Amino acid sequence: MHFLPEAIDQYAVAHSQEEPELLQKLSKETWQKVLNPRMLSGHYQGRVLSLLAKIIRPRTILELGTYTGYSALCMLEGLHPEGEIHTLDQNEELYDLQRKYFDLSGAGDRIHQHLGAALGILPTLDLKYDLVFMDADKRNYPKYLELILPKMNSGGIILSDNVLWSGKVVEPLQPDDIDTKALLEYNHTLATHPQLETVLLPIRDGLTITRVK
Repeated sequence: MHFLPEAIDQYAVAHSQEEPELLQKLSKETWQKVLNPRMLSGHYQGRVLSLLAKIIRPRTILELGTYTGYSALCMLEGLHPEGEIHTLDQNEELYDLQRKYFDLSGAGDRIHQHLGAALGILPTLDLKYDLVFMDADKRNYPKYLELILPKMNSGGIILSDNVLWSGKVVEPLQPDDIDTKALLEYNHTLATHPQLETVLLPIRDGLTITRVK
């Protein structure tokens, strides 16, 4: 969902860097072959992820929710030359498509795919993270944060997607809306946790930047 007037949104996109050719091809193939292509990070948010990664220069990136691999490839642009990316996703049908484009990037050996439920995989990863991109099932965002925080390096960054949830976070909460309830809890925790510094940006469906002290 876009919260800006369409003309302003189009102007912002038009005056942002173009996406690389590889990402254009991945975006096209996603829209042609994959269900729910709107889940793709896309050109504008992808350039935000790329630029933030280049500023942070992380050695270790963790991504929760890989979809077709677009956002991982954006963050790869800023990965330290000796760094690595670990992506977690449950959809085995997308595994080969992800791997195809990871390998086409020329850095496929530094992108490690983990297939399965994140709540089960995260405790098995003996890593410390400089950058995390949270874009998985919203109802488990609070649980993911609990597992990730002890694994963050000081000064590490957590990027959280869809935190405005099509505006539902400011609407009356429906009793059966588990995802919105979890996001309200998650957003409150990010804003009030003594170990975290957070700013929520109204980019696309809401993107939070959180620094771990």
